[in-house]
Amino acid sequence: MTFSLISLSSSSYSILTIPQKKSPIYFPSKFSSTFVVRKTSYYCINSSSSFSSMSANCSRANNSTNDTCSSANSDNELGDSDSEEDEFELENDHGGDRWHVLGLGQAMVDFSGVVDDEFLGRLGLEKGTRKLVNHEERGRVLRAMDGCSYKAAAGGSLSNSLVALARLGGQPVGGPLLNVSMAGSVGSDPLGGFYRSKLRRANVSFLSEPVKDGTTGTVIVLTTPDAQRTMLAYQGTSSRVNYDSCLASLISKTSILIVEGYLFEFPDTIRTITMACEEAHRCGALVAITASDVTCIERHYDAFWDIMANYADIVFANSDEARTFCHFPSEESPISATRYLSHFVPFVSVTDGPKGSYIGSKGEAIYIPPSPCVPVDTCGAGDAYASGILYGMLRGVSDYRDMGALAAKVASVVVSQQGTRLGVKDAVQLAESFAFYLENSNMWSDVGSDQISSL
Repeated sequence: MTFSLISLSSSSYSILTIPQKKSPIYFPSKFSSTFVVRKTSYYCINSSSSFSSMSANCSRANNSTNDTCSSANSDNELGDSDSEEDEFELENDHGGDRWHVLGLGQAMVDFSGVVDDEFLGRLGLEKGTRKLVNHEERGRVLRAMDGCSYKAAAGGSLSNSLVALARLGGQPVGGPLLNVSMAGSVGSDPLGGFYRSKLRRANVSFLSEPVKDGTTGTVIVLTTPDAQRTMLAYQGTSSRVNYDSCLASLISKTSILIVEGYLFEFPDTIRTITMACEEAHRCGALVAITASDVTCIERHYDAFWDIMANYADIVFANSDEARTFCHFPSEESPISATRYLSHFVPFVSVTDGPKGSYIGSKGEAIYIPPSPCVPVDTCGAGDAYASGILYGMLRGVSDYRDMGALAAKVASVVVSQQGTRLGVKDAVQLAESFAFYLENSNMWSDVGSDQISSL
């Protein structure tokens, strides 16, 4: 049996087959969970943008996504927001009560500014690290940034992918409009309203109600002239994502659930992830997991593997994260890690920076060459790549090499600019180019050097 996404049009259809998990010969050395085999599911996209499951009868609950959002002010002023990207937003009426993709992740507001080494030294911050801070430490850093130029944005790795996907699917090019949503935890404070508003303007519906008296999490990103990023994360309410009837209802009406790896940092949230994945499979949805961070994997290795082996249909990782999952040394090739992981997860996506990427399935690893570009800012490249993979799946691409080439192209566009988000105009051009490719079977990038290796 296989997992398949079927894309319907007026005259033809194509099938993307995600192979069923099969019992592997061996497990990672620290892995001890029971392996679960699941039944076949088929998902259909039709012209009315309804995404229905033919393999399960899922309950439908009423859902309200009308939010009253406000611009936010924190302890200090927010600084400049990313208003330029909003100027060209597409205002889609999602309609209906089903979602192509539902993301479950951390809802964090990013404060991004450029500082020098002296600034980091005064605050006792180690350059290039990521550190958890409390409310007082956050306030101290923000006060020190008074007079500096910085921006506020609805941040997070998962939100980057969801926004890019919503923009790629924001016009009926090559298929119906895509309904993209996110669930997580924000406070009832102004920052929570800011986060919800920014995602809504990017056509990503934030479906979770704000936590009463909760505080929205933030990440302060300090970039030095040598392009090194120092990040200070204040978790706030974002570290608590509870499983309840509302979340269960949302999952029952989605077709792909994507879980952000940073949620594994919190023991209570791991229980939520498990229950969400179980509900997704009861309702015939695919489950995707993002690796997020090497140190996060190392701290919660068993929890990651328990979810991946029992529930994940898709895993997104970079080469370092993939090697960490496999307990491989740094000199081991990413293609080996991709092959290894594909014994446990039906579809594996591994990026390797400017060297390209790999897609793994059933012990095979397909090499995807990088799309040519002049790199400006590599932050967010992996998030953009994941959005390209999901877009290809939802548009019914059946060839993994073509899907990878599309994802590489999306990533190259983001790398060629400052900032982590795929712009609206770029997204429309990419979607139109991809639709042209589907119609004319002529890809924009050279995939002739693709190498397919199998065990």
